[in-house]
Order: sequence, then structure tokens, then C-alpha cells
Amino acid sequence: MDRPLVSRMALVALTAGLLAAVPAGAQKLDAASDDPQTVLFIGNSFTYGAHSPVWKYRDTTVDDLNDDHVGGVPALFKLFTQEAGLHYTVSLETSGGKNLEWHWDNKRSLVDRPWDHVVMQDYSTLDPQHPGNPQKTITYSGWFAKMFRAKNPKVDVSLTATWSRPDQTYVPGGAWYGKPITQMALDVRHGYDLAAQASPDIDRVNPVGQAFNCAMAAGVADPDPYDGISYGKVDLWAWDHYHASRFGYYLEALTDFIGITGYDPRRFGKTETAADELGISPDDAVRLQYIAWAETHGQDCKTVLSGMPAS
Repeated sequence: MDRPLVSRMALVALTAGLLAAVPAGAQKLDAASDDPQTVLFIGNSFTYGAHSPVWKYRDTTVDDLNDDHVGGVPALFKLFTQEAGLHYTVSLETSGGKNLEWHWDNKRSLVDRPWDHVVMQDYSTLDPQHPGNPQKTITYSGWFAKMFRAKNPKVDVSLTATWSRPDQTYVPGGAWYGKPITQMALDVRHGYDLAAQASPDIDRVNPVGQAFNCAMAAGVADPDPYDGISYGKVDLWAWDHYHASRFGYYLEALTDFIGITGYDPRRFGKTETAADELGISPDDAVRLQYIAWAETHGQDCKTVLSGMPAS
């Protein structure tokens, strides 16, 4: 059974809902007076935005604990909070090609401190040696969550379930070869759900892979980058058909942002700054904002765009 979008942070969600009912300017004024919330992202290239302009994006706005000058999804999150008038300080600990086991063995002491929010992302296939096997994800996410809870009993801990990889789906030899492009994301999400169910210290799963599926179902994204990208659709993946593109990382950041803050990113609309700086058209930015909101709120992906304002 899926965890609710917000559990331990029910008060935060309630506050966000109340704030959404007041003018944006009032929300910014109120939020700016609050003490900053601290956020830590742990992950690999799927968090730091490899093979896209997101990788080094606004790296001076976040604290890269490894001093790799990474901006990535955390920097997108930081900008979203600023645009929403929310006060967050954002840190990250990332390393390419690594799983949570590696972070536990090599970086645990670096992140073992109090945080208000922690977002963890494991390897794209869950287990590099045994694709689809969630056991290591269950073990190490649980150990990390328990450690963070010991430092701050009120910490909000979430897991980011990542996307289907076309190179694992369309290419012979891939672990999901011959299956629908949506299946890998569902299998990965199932593994993260098992991890969340196994640990009382994990609050929710951020459904990024399912947001990718939603974008394809809604006709916003092309499901097969190997045969070209259809007119009017975006490519969620980078040139390697493995990592995300700027569109994919933007969708990832929106989904994480909703889970942590409860803020409705549809309020950003066509003038959202990150989209403009990354070369995402205003219309595509709005579509992705709607997709992220739909997936995190159980709305039908095929009809979600019907509520969009006219171009």
C-alpha cells in the first residue's frame, strides 16, 4: 500500500493548504519571516543532473558537501522555494553511479547531523548487480532514516523513486527489455514502497518515475527516444537514453518540491525562472508543472492538462 503524500509532515501540508488560499504576496511575506528549513539530498547522477545543464546549475545557491560544485535538482528545488517565498537552506551529498550502500559506507559521517528534510535516491535499477531487487534499498534507506531520526525526531524523510530507462527497455540485454517503457518505473517504485513500509522512519516516496509515466500518458513526452521525438512532445531523457534531460530533471525537482513543501507549482506558470534559464518553453514548463501536481495528487494523467490556461 502506498504511503500518503504527507504523513509526519501533516502540519506542514495543512499550513501550505491554508497559505494557498491567500494571495501569493501574502504567502511570501509570511514565509519569509519563518526560520529556514534545512534540506539534504543524497543520491547519484540522477540527483545531480548528469548530461544536462542542470548539473552545474546555480551551484552557488546550495551547499555541496563534497565540494564538487554541483547544483542539480537541489538547486532547482532551492530556486522554486525562493519563487514561492519559502525559506529553505539546501545541501547535497551526491556521487555518480553510487547506491545508498556506498553512501552509508563512505559518507555517513558527513551527513550525520540534524536535518528538517532528507531526500534519498538509490541506484536506478535498485541493485546494480541484481536489477529490480529492492533488498539493499530497504536495508540502507532504513539505516539512514533511523540515523536521521535519532538526530531530529521530527525529520521528514522521503525516497525518490526514479524513472524507466529506455536503454534498459528497448535495447536487447536490458533488464526490462521487451516490457512497456512504463514498467521499470513501476517496479522501481514498488521497491521503494517496500523500503518505506519496512521503516517507521521513512515518511513517503516521491513518485518521479510515475510522473515520467504520467507525462507520456498525457502526450507531453515521447515514450521512445530511439525512433525520434514527435512534434510537440519533449524528450525526458538525455542523449544516452539513461539519464534525464533538462525536462526530466525539471519534472523530478517539481515532484520533490511538492512532496517537501506542499506548494502547488502550477502557481509559477509560464514565467517560472528555472525553465526560462534552462531553455524550457513556457508552455512546456506549465505542462510539466501540471503533470507533477497530478501525479502527486492521484489525478488522471490523460485529462490533467484540460485545466491548463490557454496558450
